[in-house]
Amino acid sequence: MSKRSPFRYFKTSPEIIRLAVMMYIRFPLSLRNVEDLLHERGIDISHETVRFWWQRFGPVFASEIRKRRIQSMRSSLWRWHLDEVFVKINGEIYYLWRAVDHEGEVLESFVTKKRDKKAALKFLRKAMRKHGRPEAIVTDRLRSYGAAMKEIGNIDRQHTGRWMNNRAENSHLPFRRRERAMLRFRRMRSLQQFAAVHAAVYNLFNSERGLSSRTIFKLNRAAALSEWRGLLAF
Repeated sequence: MSKRSPFRYFKTSPEIIRLAVMMYIRFPLSLRNVEDLLHERGIDISHETVRFWWQRFGPVFASEIRKRRIQSMRSSLWRWHLDEVFVKINGEIYYLWRAVDHEGEVLESFVTKKRDKKAALKFLRKAMRKHGRPEAIVTDRLRSYGAAMKEIGNIDRQHTGRWMNNRAENSHLPFRRRERAMLRFRRMRSLQQFAAVHAAVYNLFNSERGLSSRTIFKLNRAAALSEWRGLLAF
């Protein structure tokens, strides 16, 4: 029995929905920016429609991307980089924990109100449940990491040092640009949802442009676009 299309109740074509969702998540654009760009292409929708589309289909697209990538990866042979960033929601500080592999792939995003041992432990267990145990874990000197990994039994795999965690620090930049374009977040739940979706889309289109020739970059970009257009195609 074939799966039912998630677009079956929508009059708009799946191609337009995929384009709108990709533009909003991949690039630092506001909802109204996406509305204007689509209007130039003869697509007349409101910015609230773009909001509804990304909230409805963004997590579904992200889940499909992660499913395909996890099946072709051997994460147990990787080195992970862990870091957390401050995100302000309605005047309160929250923490976005992120695990990044040695190639820049964002493996996991997790939002908490604190950054203590309990939060670090929950984040690590969630990441390892999906991706297994890495050979090495690079962190900053936050003591919560050491306490959490001692309980898990990974303390011998932890590495800390100056500049060792630049991979994780640099991976925050695309998210920060999106945060500014969205004028910050208003709820913890919306932050968790967007961070997870943005990470999956970023992984798909991240071709390490500075490490490859123009020809290889164009091929990788075309392959990523082809995979995106094929998501949930029945």
